[in-house]
Amino acid sequence: MDIIQIQIIIIACLVSIVSVIPGIFLILRGVALMSDAISHAILLGIVVMFLIVQKLESPLLIIGACGAGVLTVACIEMLISIRCLKKDAAIGIVFPLFFSVGVILVSRYARNVHLDTDMILLGEIAFAPFNKLVINDIDLGPYAIWLLGIILLINLSFLICFYKELSITTFDPDFAYVLGFSPTLVYYLLMTMTSITTVGAFDVVGSIVVVALMITPAATAYLLTNCLSHMIYLSIIFAIMSAIIGYGFAYLIDVSIAGAIATITGIIFLIALLFAPEKGVISSLLNHRKKRFMIAKDLIGIYLLKNKKTSMQQLCEIYNWSIEFVKKLLDEMKHMHLIKQKNNFLYLTDRGIDYSRAILLTLKRRN
Repeated sequence: MDIIQIQIIIIACLVSIVSVIPGIFLILRGVALMSDAISHAILLGIVVMFLIVQKLESPLLIIGACGAGVLTVACIEMLISIRCLKKDAAIGIVFPLFFSVGVILVSRYARNVHLDTDMILLGEIAFAPFNKLVINDIDLGPYAIWLLGIILLINLSFLICFYKELSITTFDPDFAYVLGFSPTLVYYLLMTMTSITTVGAFDVVGSIVVVALMITPAATAYLLTNCLSHMIYLSIIFAIMSAIIGYGFAYLIDVSIAGAIATITGIIFLIALLFAPEKGVISSLLNHRKKRFMIAKDLIGIYLLKNKKTSMQQLCEIYNWSIEFVKKLLDEMKHMHLIKQKNNFLYLTDRGIDYSRAILLTLKRRN
């Protein structure tokens, strides 16, 4: 592995980590689509600022992009606050408008500069190591590493300094207001951090991959834990895994690195979706089957409490259950000493009577 490949992996890991930190709180606040809106709408801020300063290297472009990101959030919140639109509809209206105006300005006034929409959407991380930061003829290495390193410090500082405020305003805004925190201020600080992250990362990997890295690792971690600190650690681990495995996958089959990283984030999410202990698909199916089994067992107990005795065939006819299902139920109830069998008829044991009466009493209290 040569130095260029190592630098690409470092850049990919940095992009993944800086993207996932704001993404965690976007997921928890239910505004994941806001990252997509900001990643597209900042194009307008970049283009407007470029038309003013006429320099692609100017740091004012970053300020313009951040301003466009915050303006996007403000416009969306304004549409929601006047109760004329729901959140998803407001996002769907604002960011296409901003992005479209940006594309028109690029096509009309910046056609001959390196600001094409394909680069903005898809990016190309393979070229990032060749864009060097040079000061006084001293080569300080890839510009992307320095830029993303600074953004990482900003994001980590924000997370550490405002962890309590972020946590309380995310889970209970009313309680945060009572404690003296401003949920609105924290929200706009979070959106400013999201804008800065998006601006720094999208030039390296493109806005589509930024959205994937911002949302998918955090969503994967959300499936595995309900603890915020654990979710942060898991999200960063999944983001780094996606970057490293994605690069290896792209190198192996010679495809886009950014696309491969986004694909790996999706694959890791699907694995978690299937096998997550509590929120996974397989776990949900097993829990559903277990609940069905428990409800069926309670029904048999209540039926026997009222009718004294029954048979396996009668249970199949009454509840339209298969004979195999009833056999499993009765074996379980016999194992728990809830029923006994005599001359092909089933009766409740003393323990079964107490169990069924408790179930019946619970149901009456609920009603």
